[in-house]
Amino acid sequence: MVTIRADEISKIIREHIEQYNTEVKIVNTGTVLQVGDGIARIYGLDEVMAGELVEFEETKLIDGRGEISASESRLIESPAPGHGQRELIIGDRQAVDETANSPATLQYLAPYTGAALAEYFMYRERHTLIIYDDSSKQAQAYRQMSLLLRRPPGRKAYPRDVFYLHSRLLERAAKLSSQLGVSAYIPTNVISITDGQIFLSADLFNAGIRPAINVGISVSRVGSVAQIKAMKQVAAILKEAIQEQMELFLLQEQVKKID
Repeated sequence: MVTIRADEISKIIREHIEQYNTEVKIVNTGTVLQVGDGIARIYGLDEVMAGELVEFEETKLIDGRGEISASESRLIESPAPGHGQRELIIGDRQAVDETANSPATLQYLAPYTGAALAEYFMYRERHTLIIYDDSSKQAQAYRQMSLLLRRPPGRKAYPRDVFYLHSRLLERAAKLSSQLGVSAYIPTNVISITDGQIFLSADLFNAGIRPAINVGISVSRVGSVAQIKAMKQVAAILKEAIQEQMELFLLQEQVKKID
């Protein structure tokens, strides 16, 4: 009669467990509801954010230099730093290009992809300049996407958030500093594209002034066009008074430091 010992059985099981090697793969599967002109509407992808792009499976390079091996990846769209604007430099340059016969989705994503590449160097304290040519084509591609997605059209069939489309892209270009302050004004031609600039102040917030908007350097795209005459007069007086008060406050702070 063969005697089977418990320790031998446990040893055999342990060896099998140690040699067991399997790959765990988590897949998020959705249902395609509609496909048309390069846009797919999918239901059920709970782990995917709006506008998220993982990778292009059939990337076609136009420079003829072969495949690009990526050491890391970053989101093609990220929150704008909110301060600083541009640094005029001349140096090495790379082009992210989508031709006119490309799908509207790729034309829409091309500027954000270029911004993501520029941010890679910006956050490593390298001087970076990015040029978009041209934003009107991106707006037209976005309009085509929005109409296919049956979003409510606005003027000239553009979606209502078309200004936000460009402002959130342009405001990602910044001059970073350790003080995290306003280091440059947005040029006039950029102001005309965006919906204005609102600068928030931590000092005003801590002083109990809510919303903590710095009216001295904030800019409204609408401006006084939407104001009645009486409001213009009152606003001008208040703005001047607030500016004088801020100058007096800063002077008092300087005197305290000297004392």
